[in-house]
Amino acid sequence: MSMNRNDIREFLLDNIIEVTFTKVDGTERKMNCTLNYEYIPEDMKPLNLVKGEKVMENLDILKVFDTDKQDWRSFRVENVILIKT
Repeated sequence: MSMNRNDIREFLLDNIIEVTFTKVDGTERKMNCTLNYEYIPEDMKPLNLVKGEKVMENLDILKVFDTDKQDWRSFRVENVILIKT
């Protein structure tokens, strides 16, 4: 996969996308996810982002909202196999 973290994040900010990645245990997973606040329930929005506060981030990992499980999940950027927008 030739996309970098910023490219993936831009897609996530715009819409719900399907990300296929290899989990830490070696299995493959498909996840419908987003960072677009329109799709995240009010009580699930991170307060630091709502307030505009900066938080230290691990740049190897992307934290996303899983729209199927209705909860926050993460994946390693280097383990992304495919993205469908």
